[in-house]
Amino acid sequence: MDKNLGELEQLVLFALLRLGDDAYGVTVHQEILERTGRTMSFATIYTTLSRLESKGMVDSFVGDPTPERGGRAKKHFAISSNGKHALQQSVRALRSMSRGLDTKWGTP
Repeated sequence: MDKNLGELEQLVLFALLRLGDDAYGVTVHQEILERTGRTMSFATIYTTLSRLESKGMVDSFVGDPTPERGGRAKKHFAISSNGKHALQQSVRALRSMSRGLDTKWGTP
């Protein structure tokens, strides 16, 4: 299993952590947009969720049908313990690489 995470995979995993039980494609998309300003297609979100699920970093389940969706059920996603571990490792690596670089950023 590849434990290295790309930037988009990191964003999706962060969104899953923040959203908890309310994590499904639309809410993940909205969370990333609101927090980063980054726009992407729903297909990109679902492809990333599928890739993370195949890596064992995300679990999914189908919720109960809802009237506002015409009786259709939502597919919910949750970060797995493997996903949490991979995200923690990724964050540690980024923090380590960026530590001490404040003076090198320059002014925006």
